[in-house]
Amino acid sequence: MPNEKVVIVGLRTADQTSEFYEESMEELSLLVDSAGGKVCGRLDQSMEKPNIATFIGSGKLEQLENMVKETACHTVVFDDDLKPNQVRNIEAVLGDDIKVLDRSGLILDIFATRARTSEARVQVELAQLEYIRPRLAGLWSHLSRQYGGSIGARGPGETQLETDRRNIDKRISVLKSRLSKLENQRRMRRKSRGGIYRVALLGYTNAGKTTLLNTITHAGAHAEDKLFATLDPRTRSYADKYGRKVLFTDTVGFIRKLPHHLVESFRSTLAEAREADLLLVVADGSHQAVSDHLEVVYSELDRMKISLSPRIIVLNKIDLIDEFELNHLERHYPEAILTNARTGEGVDRILEKILDSVPVAGWASGLDPKDSS
Repeated sequence: MPNEKVVIVGLRTADQTSEFYEESMEELSLLVDSAGGKVCGRLDQSMEKPNIATFIGSGKLEQLENMVKETACHTVVFDDDLKPNQVRNIEAVLGDDIKVLDRSGLILDIFATRARTSEARVQVELAQLEYIRPRLAGLWSHLSRQYGGSIGARGPGETQLETDRRNIDKRISVLKSRLSKLENQRRMRRKSRGGIYRVALLGYTNAGKTTLLNTITHAGAHAEDKLFATLDPRTRSYADKYGRKVLFTDTVGFIRKLPHHLVESFRSTLAEAREADLLLVVADGSHQAVSDHLEVVYSELDRMKISLSPRIIVLNKIDLIDEFELNHLERHYPEAILTNARTGEGVDRILEKILDSVPVAGWASGLDPKDSS
């Protein structure tokens, strides 16, 4: 959505605290920015539960219609997933020329623009199709806009919806087959690294994982102060003066309400974390919601069944906080290592803790430090 004007919409339900709601809406604004859009308006509503027909109430929907006209925006993004009938009903009020997205659709859009490797592109397209398929009914116009009308024409005796589903199912099957081959190739690469200690960098998006990888291994990978700035996993090796070698793999970041299909599609990438000897769980120590961010990561680790793996907690970006906040982090996370990945502060402690688990002898036949997956 480059340069698109966007109105964001949030619904605070009875089970949400005001702090959680505000953090989620601020994050949605950052997601819009990461997608290249510009937030030009915000609409909030508090209800016990979403309206089954339009997600927000009729009065708020009328207010949204006026806001869209006043701001001349192009897109409306809701902070929660919308059902197909809700999208249809909202668009019936706003008009067909206004694009209506939910948080999952926005995240998928960002992933589609950031994927660089062939594996990442396959993973993202598969996630998009899995997301679109149950939303096909009545959404032919969305599909034709997104894919340029390339889905097959109506077959004899079939409805357009049946034809759409059949073509999407075929494409999903092709992508799953291709992804399976790529997973096998990645598995073979992991086997070829046998005997080398492996560390996976996991964490909330924009916590500084890639910067930390660059500082430790001199990888020179692209790092940017945006949500999901990098998607493609990178594996780089580090060797100390005693010949001990460690492979570091940077993985895709997590976020609240991460689309389920996206996590499933990226399972081959996340397998690097599942098979790692150690997890570096990285969080932005300067963020007011650092504890929530860590909980999101822990929840995803549970879902991937790797929650029991040995781990080191790294709280990054301590250069952005004052002494009082620093003391607060040290009291609440005594086991964590506080770092400034950009300057290298605290990185020696990370390496020392990791290398304590790596024997000196028997590691001479690993990868060259410049090797990558």
